[in-house]
Amino acid sequence: MLINSAADLRPEHVTSPDPLELSPALLSRLRTTRQAVLTTLATGSPVYGVNTGMGALSKIPLTEEEQRTHQNNLLLARAAGGAPWLPPLEARAVVLARLKTFLTGDAGVSAELCLQLVALLNSGLVPAIPTGGAGSAGEIIPLAHAFGPLVGIGSLLTPPPAAQAAPALAVHSGRSAEWTVVSAEGVLPPFELGPKEGISLLAGIPGATGRAWLQVEVARRLVDRLSLVGAGAVAVVGASRDPYNPLCGRGDAVLTEELRRVLRAAGPEDEPRGLQAPVSFRVVGLVNANVRRAVGRLEEAVGRAFDGVTDSPAFLEGEFVGTAGFHGVDLAAHCDQLVAALAHAAEVSAARIHRLLDPAVTGLPAQLAVEPGPQAGLVTVHKRAVATCHYLRRLAVPSAVGAMETSNGQEDVQSFSWEAVGVLAEAIRLTREVVASELLVVHQAFVLSKRPVPEGLQGLLGEVADVVPPIVADRPFGVDVGRLLERVV
Repeated sequence: MLINSAADLRPEHVTSPDPLELSPALLSRLRTTRQAVLTTLATGSPVYGVNTGMGALSKIPLTEEEQRTHQNNLLLARAAGGAPWLPPLEARAVVLARLKTFLTGDAGVSAELCLQLVALLNSGLVPAIPTGGAGSAGEIIPLAHAFGPLVGIGSLLTPPPAAQAAPALAVHSGRSAEWTVVSAEGVLPPFELGPKEGISLLAGIPGATGRAWLQVEVARRLVDRLSLVGAGAVAVVGASRDPYNPLCGRGDAVLTEELRRVLRAAGPEDEPRGLQAPVSFRVVGLVNANVRRAVGRLEEAVGRAFDGVTDSPAFLEGEFVGTAGFHGVDLAAHCDQLVAALAHAAEVSAARIHRLLDPAVTGLPAQLAVEPGPQAGLVTVHKRAVATCHYLRRLAVPSAVGAMETSNGQEDVQSFSWEAVGVLAEAIRLTREVVASELLVVHQAFVLSKRPVPEGLQGLLGEVADVVPPIVADRPFGVDVGRLLERVV
């Protein structure tokens, strides 16, 4: 896959197994910028992290001999994290995002360093990057782990033996528990960092940006499932379709389209069971539109993070400029907003599950058991959803609140964007659990009701029927939820 500019790297490259290649024209531009960087550095003017110390030690000048090892040394002591490690796909997103920022030229790194990143991406190996413990104004701890392997420092994750024959595909399994941690020494081609390249690897927020880039795609699929599952609940209880009339979305294009989406999937209802269904059914469109808006806003924040200046010092119009691009509060705030939207959507979904188990709402056997009394039915599936929602509520505390001083006061605030995107990934995982639980309940309700499945839901419920055997008696329903999570949701 030929890359001509930073704009050519897109979210789908995180999950694509196709190898990347930098075009000759792009490599030429990188080399031209690199030469200008080296010429400017040769003047001897102080440049943070290049011929000076870092953080609170930035006033200490480095000798020429110290400068020769300084860039590699930057990756040593800062690798202070540990297991658990990011899933392979998220680790790949971090590396890809770093490459994307380098291709703008702001960092002024060599074409050869960019090629080293490409080699890592194409190898099927991924760096062992800690999930937590960033704790700095930027991301120096996780980034030291991410890019130490380029120079033989730190650790890599290798795919399981069964996947060794196709490592480029193995990275997309996302099952980090099956991967092995190995030393990075001697695994990649030998490489020596040049002036400013070590600090450039540690600068900005490529980790949070790349991981959020990946989560946007996952969240978009999730909200599509939320819409269909909510429409399934509406259809199976015979709810009045009034609340989904697109006229109710006046002035709000996102809501209007969401209401249309619910109506298309649920189909018409000529004989609703009542004038008004429970609130959790009536607000399907509003709740899911809120999630869609939050996903869209996060995507815009990711775009701003990629398009903006995050390297520091950045090489801008021929000179080095210290920046604050490492303060990822914009990204953190929009991750937080999406977490809150998902937590609310999951709570509404759990409420619908409870109503779907109630004969007064559905007209179906209690708890959707084939023989209520001797059988418990799906009541414990609802209990699982309730516990999951409780966990989600605890995640909905804003990540960017709670700054603490580090580095002798040089870094006296943080945005915690790395942590924010980690919380988002967990919130998406938990919301999927609730949606899978509701989908199982909707499926059983349709079976017991003997209602025809609306055309807009036949594809989804057909997928469920393919992986969930008929429910004729109690069984460990966690197995069914697990199958839905793996194959459908």
